[in-house]
Amino acid sequence: MDDQPGLSDQYRMASPWPIFVAFGIPVAELGILFDVFVVAVGGLLLFCGSLTGMIRESGYAKTAWRPLVAFAGLLFVVGGVLAFTEVNLVTRGYAIITAGALLAVAGIAGELFVPKRETI
Repeated sequence: MDDQPGLSDQYRMASPWPIFVAFGIPVAELGILFDVFVVAVGGLLLFCGSLTGMIRESGYAKTAWRPLVAFAGLLFVVGGVLAFTEVNLVTRGYAIITAGALLAVAGIAGELFVPKRETI
């Protein structure tokens, strides 16, 4: 007898990433909207990290490190526009730049220090 009838290895397992993406977007938006630095940075890290996980899981990237650096560059641009233009959103821009810096550090450290896997 099988403990889970109807389930086999041929069916794809469900991905956990969409729920984290769906949670990261409003957390980041609330932090940026209400100018709460820590919430904005945490929400952006959750959102970009989850998107990176989805990209890696779907096979569009061999590792998660380079997409992290790409998202960091995007956050640097958006945060720089908010922080260094005449718009009065300086602290919000700094929160986005901080999230980008943390993603860049994680991506660069992962690329340099995590050993490469052998392909099967």
